[in-house]
Amino acid sequence: MEDFTKPLDGMNTLVIGGGGQGIGHAISHAFAAAGASVAIADIEPERARDTADELTKAGARAIPLVGDVRSLQDVDGFVAHAAAEFGRLDTLVTVVGGQVAFVPAVRLHEMSDDDWDLVYEMNLRYVARAARAAIRTFLAQGNGGSIVSLGSVTGVMAAPMQAGYGAAKAGLASLAKTVAAEYAGDGIRMNVVACGAIATPVAGTAQDPEGAAKIPMGRFGVPGDAAAAVVYLASPLSSYVTGQSLVVDGGVTVRGPFPD
Repeated sequence: MEDFTKPLDGMNTLVIGGGGQGIGHAISHAFAAAGASVAIADIEPERARDTADELTKAGARAIPLVGDVRSLQDVDGFVAHAAAEFGRLDTLVTVVGGQVAFVPAVRLHEMSDDDWDLVYEMNLRYVARAARAAIRTFLAQGNGGSIVSLGSVTGVMAAPMQAGYGAAKAGLASLAKTVAAEYAGDGIRMNVVACGAIATPVAGTAQDPEGAAKIPMGRFGVPGDAAAAVVYLASPLSSYVTGQSLVVDGGVTVRGPFPD
């Protein structure tokens, strides 16, 4: 019987984008609370170190890793360093993503090729690279593994003013299905948490009552909502789940339309 109190007990996790104060930070803390050792990869050294220190002070094992997801060498290094430090890697979580944090929100005809490429890079290309590195590690270890990526409801519905982001997140959902089909026999799973509007420092939605009123549950999500879903999909509790997109949106995609 699985341990529902610490479903990740004894497992080792790499969280790419696990620093900061938003979803990644919440995931790092949730994984530690669930019993995992956590490698926190972030582009900002201070964010990676601070989050690792927080987890260590709480009694978990945590290490900071610094690099840029746009660098193949850095992405491969994240996986290699986490596996070497812990002796084994069990789960990979990819959090880095978004559009408005990197490029303007505009209609498709106003979007430049450079901006499109950057959004693709930050939401899909690096995830494929990280998944590839993790899969190689899982296969070498011979004990399977789990990959969970942060997606978006824009990947399953229209994404006005964020065409590049929506297209990349749709590609992410397809990537998870393909990984699931190719590696299920090796005990390797990949799933996506498709988030709706989550109130984070970057999103800045928490104080928007008009937007919250458009959500069936009447509130924006909080980082912990996404983190709980990621823990479930990374853990043995979801051992028979792969290639799926778990929607965490307060009911928006059930009712629609998604608020701008």
